[in-house]
Amino acid sequence: PLLPGAHHNTYSANPNTVSWSMSQRKETLVSLVSLLLTGVALVGGLRWYQSTQSRLESRPPVESQQPLSSRISQGERVLLTTSPEKEAAARGVSEGDEEEAIAQFEAALEQSRNDPEALIYLNNARIGSSKSYGIVASVPIGSDANAAREILRGVAQAQNEINEAGGIGGIRLKVFVGDDNNDPEIARQLARAYSQNREILGVVGHFGSETSLAAAQVYQKEGVAMISPTSTSVELSGKGEYIFRTVPSDRFAGSALADYLLETLQKKQGAVFYNAESTYSQSLKTVFTTELYAQGGEIVAEFDFANGEFNAAEAVQSAIDSGAEAILLAPNSAVLDKALQVVQVNDNRLPLLAGDSAYKPETLQVGRRDAVGMVLAVPWHSLGDPDSTFPETARQLWGGEVNWRTAIAYDAAQALIAAMAVNPTRQGIQEVLSSTDFSATGASDEIRFLPSGDRNQAVQLVTIEPGERTNFDYEFVPISPRN
Repeated sequence: PLLPGAHHNTYSANPNTVSWSMSQRKETLVSLVSLLLTGVALVGGLRWYQSTQSRLESRPPVESQQPLSSRISQGERVLLTTSPEKEAAARGVSEGDEEEAIAQFEAALEQSRNDPEALIYLNNARIGSSKSYGIVASVPIGSDANAAREILRGVAQAQNEINEAGGIGGIRLKVFVGDDNNDPEIARQLARAYSQNREILGVVGHFGSETSLAAAQVYQKEGVAMISPTSTSVELSGKGEYIFRTVPSDRFAGSALADYLLETLQKKQGAVFYNAESTYSQSLKTVFTTELYAQGGEIVAEFDFANGEFNAAEAVQSAIDSGAEAILLAPNSAVLDKALQVVQVNDNRLPLLAGDSAYKPETLQVGRRDAVGMVLAVPWHSLGDPDSTFPETARQLWGGEVNWRTAIAYDAAQALIAAMAVNPTRQGIQEVLSSTDFSATGASDEIRFLPSGDRNQAVQLVTIEPGERTNFDYEFVPISPRN
């Protein structure tokens, strides 16, 4: 039979010609079979590659593959700073040996008195099997351990104070610690886990605005009150009757910085450096820009830290060439290094303004003289309220100064404690926090919430000056009363 497409006149009566044609047919057949097999292999390989890629792309981030149970602890595992004493204490908790756990956590604190995780677990171990009210502090241990420590210090201090005073109506407070890595998806999963644990009556968290927004959907659905001590995005306002925060919204910070630019600096033209991939950064930029335009100013240049071609030196020069008279830095934690590059290359040419995300030791350590005079809007400063006893109490407990994240996390825990004192149920806590006459004593101010869940509190403007209160020869100091 002929191969498909062969012509009858291929054959000749000449035997040599026929012999040559038959040989050609065999070679053609072999070639076609070889090509067919190669094609099958290629198609199969392509399908395998596409399938593998699809699985890899749909696979959750490495962090989220970590079992949720290993991200939550009441003392049975160490999540933050480890030590032989803490590991021994955790084994004691796991094995039900309360005396050993207490002794080892106490030893851990003798070694490192400013370890909030050890103090939380020690207080939990002292409760033992007695009745307790539980809350969870969900913090970014995996992505920002320093911020996690700062937040946990505030929660630990509130827990320590209430338990030393005999508890809430005689019932002590247990604090769970959760590591959400400041990852929205992990936070969403943990929010479900927290909600399923009936011991947990409320949540202090989360850290970043994107993370809080993701978790808020779960808490609202499950009926668990969440109080964020650090998420400032305006998008969080009014997300539900179970969603609160003790940190002032970006509406306060953006407005205060715009006012400072116009009234104190007597400038009208600004340049904004922000991260388009950050809800917090976008929020601060939007409020600042809106307020500036509303009062006769304008933004003459914008620069996105997330742009792959971002160059700090070129951006600052471009801002100057565009007529900018000041720079607003609105980085989130992920791009703080780029913001500090701007600080350095600016070399004090333009006044610098910034949001609370830049209130970190790195700003003092890296910025140094180039950061002197930078003005930041933060929720709280230890020197901002001379009448407050909290700074000294915190200093005695931790052996050093604490910053605004500790103070505002303390406020979040205090709000939950005050609500539990009235009605220690999930729904009861929400109703108390939402009440128009609710108030609780915070680090400095009374804690009150607006109907949107926002805290009704102004921000504190601080600046950077040479000083001896830190290890970097520079420090943050208040420049005016809260406005």
